[in-house]
Amino acid sequence: MTIPTEKEKPVLTYSKCRGIMTLVIAFMKQRRMGLNDFIQRLATNSYACKHPEVQSILNLSPPQDAELMNTNPSPPPSPSQQINLGPSSNPSAKPSDFHFLKVIGKGSFGKVLLARHRTDDQFYAVKVLQKKAILKKKEEKHIMSERNVLLKNVKHPFLVGLHYSFQTADKLYFILDYINGGELFYHLQRERCFLEPRARFYSAEIASALGYLHSLNIVYRDLKPENILLDSQGHIILTDFGLCKENIEPNGTTSTFCGTPEYLAPEVLHKQPYDRTVDWWCLGAVLYEMLYGLPPFYSRNTAEMYDNILNKPLQLKPNISNAARHLLEGLLQKDRTKRLGCTDDFIEIKNHVFFSPISWDELNAKKITPPFNPNVTGPNDLRHFDPEFTDEPVPSSIGCSPDSALVTASIKEASEAFVGFSYAPSMDSYL
Repeated sequence: MTIPTEKEKPVLTYSKCRGIMTLVIAFMKQRRMGLNDFIQRLATNSYACKHPEVQSILNLSPPQDAELMNTNPSPPPSPSQQINLGPSSNPSAKPSDFHFLKVIGKGSFGKVLLARHRTDDQFYAVKVLQKKAILKKKEEKHIMSERNVLLKNVKHPFLVGLHYSFQTADKLYFILDYINGGELFYHLQRERCFLEPRARFYSAEIASALGYLHSLNIVYRDLKPENILLDSQGHIILTDFGLCKENIEPNGTTSTFCGTPEYLAPEVLHKQPYDRTVDWWCLGAVLYEMLYGLPPFYSRNTAEMYDNILNKPLQLKPNISNAARHLLEGLLQKDRTKRLGCTDDFIEIKNHVFFSPISWDELNAKKITPPFNPNVTGPNDLRHFDPEFTDEPVPSSIGCSPDSALVTASIKEASEAFVGFSYAPSMDSYL
C-alpha cells in the first residue's frame, strides 16, 4: 500500500475500497496470530508449501537451541504436573488481593487484565499465564526469561516495569505497570501512517529502549507495533519480553527461529546465526510502517512476503526526507554485517542524521513533549484498547486459587519448573 503524494489523487472506487479492507483485515488477523500457530497453518497450505523459500523455512533442523520452537509438542501433561510449581518468595501476594476489572490483552498462554489492588487502590496490568499451557508447549524457559528481563527494566523510562510476581498452583501472575495510551498498532490502524517528526520521536524512544537492553546483553527479537505501547502522556513503552534472548555478548549470536512473520530479518529466515542487529532490522521495519502504513516487504501471500524479505530490493517512495531514506536503507540492509548498528550498536543509530533534531538526554528524561497525547481521563479510560479484549468478560477463575487439596496431592511432580519465578522488590529499589 503506497501513500499518494499531493499531485496524485487517485479515485477510490468501491472495488478498490473492498480490496484495501480485505488487505487490512488479512493483515490484522495474521498479526494477531503467534508465529508458532502461523507456521502450523502455513504447513497445511499446499500452495504456499510449494514455494522453495517456505519449504526451506518449514524444514527446521533438529533443535540446536533448547528454546527452538516446538512445532510437534508432546502430549499434554497430566493435571498433576501443573500444580504447585515452586515456592513463592512473596507469600503475602495472592489473586484475591486484586479486583480484576477488564481484559485488556490476550496471548498464547493467558490474558492481561486491568486490576485495582484492594489495599492501596493502585491500578496495575496483571498478566496471568496458565501453567498448563506453558508446560504443554515447553515454554518454561521463555517465561522465566521474560521475568528475568522485566527485573532489569526498572531503570529505563521506555520499558514496562514489573512490580512483583507470584504464583498459584495453576497460574503465574506478573504485576506490571498499567499503560493505557494504546498500542502503536492501534493508532497506526486509525491514522494509516504518521508524519515524519512523529515517527522520529517514536523511533528514537524505541531505539533508546533497545540500546539499553543491548547494554545488558539482551536481544529483544520481537519488535512490532503491537508490543509498543503509549503511556498516558504519549511516550513509548516497550512490553512483552517473552522472546528476549539473554547473555548475548556484543559479538555473540543465537540461532532460534522466532519472531513475527512481517518483521523477520533475512538471516533469521535463512536460519543462520544472528546477533543484536536483528533488532535494528525490526526498528527499520517499524519506522517504515509508521511512514508508509505497512511493513516494508509485506504481501498477503506469505511465501511472496518471505521471498521479498530475502530477495526484493528495498523500495522507498519519494515522500520522505533524504535522512529518513538513508536511515531506512541502513537499518533494512539485508546483509547484517553491513547493517547500521553492526559495529557500534546503538551509538550508530543515535548519531544518524535522521535523529539530529533529538537531544537524547532530554528524550530519556521525558522532557520532550510527545507529538500526540492520548488524552486519557484516568485509569478507567479504556478508549485506546481494542473492544475485542475489553468486551470479553473477566473469567471468574482469574481471582481464585485452586483447591488446596489438589495442590498438596502432587507437590513433588512439578516443583522445579518455575522455581524462582516469584519476585518481590527489596526496599532499596524504592529509595
